[in-house]
Amino acid sequence: MYLSALLGSAFIVVLVIVAISLFLHFVPLGLWISALAAGVNVGIFTLVGMRLRRVPPSNIVLPLIKANKAGLTVHVNQLEAHYLAGGDVDKVIDALIAAHRAEIPLPFERSAAIDLAGRNVLEAVQMSVNPKVIETPLVSAVAKNGIELKVKARVTVRANIDRLVGGAGEATVIARVGEGIITTVGSTDDHRDVLANPDFISHTVLNKGLDSGTAFEILSIDIADVDVGRNIGAELMTDQAEAEKRIAQAKAEERRAMAVAQEQEMRAFTQEMQAKVVESQADVPKALAVALKEGRIGVMDYYNMNNVLADTQMRETIAKAGPVETSTAPKTDEPKNR
Repeated sequence: MYLSALLGSAFIVVLVIVAISLFLHFVPLGLWISALAAGVNVGIFTLVGMRLRRVPPSNIVLPLIKANKAGLTVHVNQLEAHYLAGGDVDKVIDALIAAHRAEIPLPFERSAAIDLAGRNVLEAVQMSVNPKVIETPLVSAVAKNGIELKVKARVTVRANIDRLVGGAGEATVIARVGEGIITTVGSTDDHRDVLANPDFISHTVLNKGLDSGTAFEILSIDIADVDVGRNIGAELMTDQAEAEKRIAQAKAEERRAMAVAQEQEMRAFTQEMQAKVVESQADVPKALAVALKEGRIGVMDYYNMNNVLADTQMRETIAKAGPVETSTAPKTDEPKNR
């Protein structure tokens, strides 16, 4: 009996502990007491409803207390809805407090929209108070005289709260500034004008309104460094001359190949004609033999023709040899006999 009573008492104690744990889990009394002590009116059933909706009450009540102490008017339903939408409640409240202290108009709806858009709303508010300096990469631009300039700029920007939702980011600002630098340097006649007055780039680029459609407001553009690079114009002219030389060489080679082909054709044609001459000459003895046999020419006519041919061949040989030079002995003056 004593053992049974002891076991029954222990079972009752375990049931009481489990019941108290479940009650404290679904009813966060400590958090409710903290809210009451801070002057925030949060009902106990509201906290239980958060548990049932799988919303950690501490993630809602603690930011609500912080906002109340900062003098902001924020409701529990707003914070809970933003948490259920996937937002960061604590960061939104910190941004609202920072904007309230800096006297920047920022309603809760806009702050929640900025946070849900994937931007850091607290960093945006801090950037509105303390502008950020964005350093551009080294931008290469070429002036009209062909000299390359390498320019690096520092862009001071401030977050534009009204355009954080849907506005372009830092990459767009850097790209637009680089494009403005290239355009400004490219429109300069001499690169020395840019070296003498680098502010010309910053003023020209700043007046283009590069922050249009971005989430930032450009305050200033400062040229950090300007270096002289290569002579791009001379290199392009050299490459063009080299290309023209290669084209001319290719055309000359084409003409030479055509001339060689034509020469070979003429040689073949000459050989063909010589072959026809030899063939015709081979028919001459046959024709003479037929003429002698038929009695159309006599023997003396044949010998006379051979004499004419021999005489013609002798004359051609003498003509090819050229005139004969005759050497005369120099005259010497003999001494006269006295």
